[in-house]
Amino acid sequence: MNKPVLPISSLSLKLPNADRSVETYRLAASRSFPSKLEGTLNRVAFSAAHVVADPLSDVDPWLSAAIDWDRTIAFREYVWDLGLGVAEAMDTAQRGMGLDWPTSLELIQRSVRAAKARGGALVFSGAGTDHLAVEDAKTLDDVIRAYEEQIAALEKAGGRIILMASRALAKIGRSADDYGKVYNHVLSQVSAPVIIHWLGDMFDPALANYWGTSSLDEAMDVAVGVINANAAKVDGVKVSLLDKQREIDMRRRLDKSVKMYTGDDFNYAELIAGDDKGFSHALLGIFDAIAPAASYALSRLAAGDEAGFHDVLGPTVPLSRHIFKAPTRFYKTGLVFMAYLNGHQDHFTLVGGQESTRSTLHLAELFRLADKAGLLANPELATRRMKAVLATRGIEA
Repeated sequence: MNKPVLPISSLSLKLPNADRSVETYRLAASRSFPSKLEGTLNRVAFSAAHVVADPLSDVDPWLSAAIDWDRTIAFREYVWDLGLGVAEAMDTAQRGMGLDWPTSLELIQRSVRAAKARGGALVFSGAGTDHLAVEDAKTLDDVIRAYEEQIAALEKAGGRIILMASRALAKIGRSADDYGKVYNHVLSQVSAPVIIHWLGDMFDPALANYWGTSSLDEAMDVAVGVINANAAKVDGVKVSLLDKQREIDMRRRLDKSVKMYTGDDFNYAELIAGDDKGFSHALLGIFDAIAPAASYALSRLAAGDEAGFHDVLGPTVPLSRHIFKAPTRFYKTGLVFMAYLNGHQDHFTLVGGQESTRSTLHLAELFRLADKAGLLANPELATRRMKAVLATRGIEA
């Protein structure tokens, strides 16, 4: 059961404020969540998963990715234990933002093997065009070949596919026909239905004007047309636009066989709960940071306890909005910081040195919000680690 453990915590630490003052912050009452799924789920729910960097590898972090494979796969095991699927080698894993294609492919192969060893845990993995340098993409056929190469490698590994948005296509695709040509060709060749990912430019500025237009209304028309025309090849679509109403509108226009997976890290609770006309499944980066709460909330929803669902998931939304605030592409720093606070890794280090992308004030507010939502699995450990990070930034305990 999810119950307050302590009415008042005895733990405290010094945290900085925006006015440059330092306050003594006393932690709120902690909450505990099951470490494994209890009951069943009536939503398909994926956590896009981060990778654990290897801080002791002798590489230049801005130039090379060094991965702690044991800890990275252990994190996926933890997600699977909670009844969630893993969305592998996506932007949450710093794909194209520190993690190159060869390392991404090794990650996919390792994750698929681990899933099969569990008897078929749910994992879909990203196939894109990121091994094709944007400046080398001259024609739509170049983009198609790049997609085909990654799809072939992923299917050879035995994986299911999330068809990622393409920076190369965003550069040279000029019209609905251009996008239709690429997606229709690629989808005609996949061996099993895929999840299409529409990633907004707030997550990746290189994806501006995706679907061949700067108008989101027109872009949605193109995307819905492509998806519905290829419904037999599409399991679902993940929309990452941080626009609740646009997702609902698109959800209602999809072929009945096609799932909507919310990628809205600002409004996921109400989108998953749904309305009298439908609901969204979930494929979310924030689930990386709140997996136990998400699992428990989803189990309450499946049991018919919508109030219990919102009681658990609602308080996580302010944290998610903070982690994914603009510049949104730096959200991975917050997810890895949460993993560090909660003991899933022993260091606050990211691939590409991206632990530096968020300020001390940002991390301090993250700690407050995570505490208030009951998301610090071991408050004593989290407090100790927060103090250690703050000490390196000039704030002594």
